[in-house]
Amino acid sequence: MSSNLLPGSLQQALHKAPIEEALQEVLTHFGCQAGTWHVLRDGALHLAAACHIPPPVLALVQTVPIGKGIAGLAAERLEPISLCNLQTDASGQARPAAKGTGMEGSLAVPALHEGHLRGVLGIAKAEAHDWTDAEKAAVSAAAAVLAAR
Repeated sequence: MSSNLLPGSLQQALHKAPIEEALQEVLTHFGCQAGTWHVLRDGALHLAAACHIPPPVLALVQTVPIGKGIAGLAAERLEPISLCNLQTDASGQARPAAKGTGMEGSLAVPALHEGHLRGVLGIAKAEAHDWTDAEKAAVSAAAAVLAAR
């Protein structure tokens, strides 16, 4: 993914800011209210940063198995997983506890570096949202910058 899809200020934050600040910058840029950054370690996704995730949900997303929930599916499929409305989704892609975030428009993208999965970036809006291909590409570019850190 090309980081040219991102403004310079966001690129700088993704490269240099502490991970929590970088995640907050991603949320602000994409108009989101909540997000997570999971890193791949020992065959599972481990929470490295979170913004505005309720404590009961945080406890459940500390470790995410590959293939479980939208983050785990993004890691397994190596492609973005999006839900227009997490609260009403019946596809089975999201874990039931994810509704505890109160978020609706959710997107999880795999973070790839040199063709290898390094983690998953998840962002969400408080309202329903159909993520466009351009938005998915831009969020994927942000995830790739984080993966290269």
